[in-house]
Amino acid sequence: MISRWRPWVRGFSGLLAAGVTVLLAVLGPVDEPAPWPGQPARISAQAALAAQRASARVEVGPPRAGWARARLTPTLGAPSDDGRSGRFRELPLAGYGARRGRPASGVQQDLWTKALALGVGGQRVVLIASDLLIVPREVAEEVLGQLAIDPGLRRDQVYFTATHTHGSLGGWGEGWVAEQFGGAYVPEVRIWLALRLTEVARQAIAGMGPARLGFDAFAAPDGVRNRLVGELGGVDAEFAFLRIRRDDGQEALWGSYGAHATVLGAGEMRFHGDYPGVWQEAVESATGGMALFAAGAVGSHGPRTTQPGWEGARQLGESLARRTVERSRACRLESEVALGSASVTFALPPLRVRLGDHLRLREWAAGRLLPVSDRTTLQGLRIGPWVWLSTPCDFSGELALDLKERARSVGLRCAVTSFNGDYLGYVIPTRYASMDSYESRTMSFYGPVLTEGFLETLEGLMDLLGTSPGPGR
Repeated sequence: MISRWRPWVRGFSGLLAAGVTVLLAVLGPVDEPAPWPGQPARISAQAALAAQRASARVEVGPPRAGWARARLTPTLGAPSDDGRSGRFRELPLAGYGARRGRPASGVQQDLWTKALALGVGGQRVVLIASDLLIVPREVAEEVLGQLAIDPGLRRDQVYFTATHTHGSLGGWGEGWVAEQFGGAYVPEVRIWLALRLTEVARQAIAGMGPARLGFDAFAAPDGVRNRLVGELGGVDAEFAFLRIRRDDGQEALWGSYGAHATVLGAGEMRFHGDYPGVWQEAVESATGGMALFAAGAVGSHGPRTTQPGWEGARQLGESLARRTVERSRACRLESEVALGSASVTFALPPLRVRLGDHLRLREWAAGRLLPVSDRTTLQGLRIGPWVWLSTPCDFSGELALDLKERARSVGLRCAVTSFNGDYLGYVIPTRYASMDSYESRTMSFYGPVLTEGFLETLEGLMDLLGTSPGPGR
């Protein structure tokens, strides 16, 4: 009887041993990472900053400006997917894993990509703001390649951001994690996005003409909350904006705010721009110009409304638009401004994806799940008295408060935006690293080391753009 069971026992033991071996290969203990000052990535970041100090320039003089828009809304129900025309059989919405990749049911709001081009002397930059969840890395790389050819822009001259609406096109990401938030991969989506972003940037640059610029911000604490730790944490409640009036009378307005674009939940299955889409429509209706919205430091920051669903999105978007327009009309327009740009290629530290208090995925296993590269880009723009810093993540609003305080100490203003052409999860204050939460565990791909590295490098970019010499200074 016993001999009859021995093959089964041996087989089970072999399977068990194989399973244990696989687990040991995939999982490891949660250990203390080397501090940022001891990381090889820091040496690389410091070298990149030093190289920028030798070449970056901030010029001062009369500004030129141009802007353009292109519709991103896809056409659904086509016989086949065609990225060049934006026609698709069906597409998922990006943003909520709870949708499980279900296709969009229609269009509630049109989606747009918009570009603002600025020039002073020999300096020029283009800011591209899109009604997207993020700007996928593969899309950004294609756009950068095209803009390097025509009109010859460097990486530091192209400033990407997204509104972070959870009701835009999905299908742009490959791999398990990307498809949880963006639905099944549809290659033609990348073609459509890259074509539209490239086109709108070129049109904005081609349309540049003499202009004047104004800069301001206002506090809007009633529209944002700390969703990570509530009243125990800080909130970046500042709505920052740039007003542009060209000499031909045309106007544009660039605005940024740190509340997540999640007023509308997973149940809304039509394409939409959430409250940033409402803000853009309301500003354009009031001014007759073009409005661009950039997601600020939205990590840990959720929207605050008194109504759910579309009533809440309209309430928040229209309230912010009304205050923006009123404040912008009183904003002094400058005929001479500073303009400069700088970027750092940032070598990333090892992935540190925690599964619990004591277990994490080993780096090779995390790399199979997460569609990340071994390096990313941090960037800064100097526009008048403001430094705009761009990040490849959901950057915490609490960290943005620290950077803004640093800027004020040297006589500057600062705004931080997210989703600059890559995505690395959430970057949050190190004091929250051990929390069992979505932001600190599930979506914190690198842990506290990346927080320290990003802050130091962003401060370096701010210092560089705040002190770089230029004509007339």
